[in-house]
Amino acid sequence: MHFVYINRDTRAQMHTLEAVMAALIMLGVIVFTVEATSLTPLTSSTANAHIEAQLQTMGQDMLNTLSYAPYGHDSDLKNDVRNWEGKEYVWNGTAYQSRDNNKTKLVNSSFEEIFLFVAIPRGIAHNVHFTWINDDGVTVASPYIYNGDPSDNAVIISKKVALSDHEVGNTTQFITNTGIPDADISSDFYNIVNVKMTLWRM
Repeated sequence: MHFVYINRDTRAQMHTLEAVMAALIMLGVIVFTVEATSLTPLTSSTANAHIEAQLQTMGQDMLNTLSYAPYGHDSDLKNDVRNWEGKEYVWNGTAYQSRDNNKTKLVNSSFEEIFLFVAIPRGIAHNVHFTWINDDGVTVASPYIYNGDPSDNAVIISKKVALSDHEVGNTTQFITNTGIPDADISSDFYNIVNVKMTLWRM
C-alpha cells in the first residue's frame, strides 16, 4: 500500500486558489447585477409613466369635481366658462393676474380655487384653454390660465361644456368678450366649449 503525502505548502496553495476563485465569482455576480440595473432602458421612463398616470388621475378628478352640478344648478365648470370675459390670466407666484393688466386679478373662478388647493401646494404647473368651433368650422383655442410652457411629460385632460342662449345671457356681449359665436341662432343652443387642462411637474 502506498501513501501519498501532501505537504502543508500544497494545501495552502489549494486553499488560496479556492478563495481567489470564490472571490472572482462573487465579483462577477456583483458586476453583472450592477450592469443589469444601470443598463435597464425602462427605469426612467417607467417613473415618468407613473407620474403621468398620477397627474392624469388627479386632473380627471379635478374636472369631474368642477363638472358636478346639483339638480337645478349649473356646474362650477360651466359657470367659469359663462363668466369668462375673454382674458388670459397668468400665475405670478401669489395670484392669477390678467396678462393685459396686472392689477386685474382672477376672481370668482372655481379653477383658481381648485388650483390653489390641489395643484400649487404640490408643485404642479397648469394651463387651461377654452376651444370651440367658429362659424367657418375651424377650431379656435384661447388661453384662460397660463402657468408656463408644458414639459415633455405633461398630460392633457378635457371636458366639454354645452352652453345655451339663456345661460349665456347677453349673447352679443358674450361673443364680443370671448369670440365664441352662437352656433345656432334659430334655437336656444349656443355652442359647445371644450375645456382643456394641461398638467405637469415643475
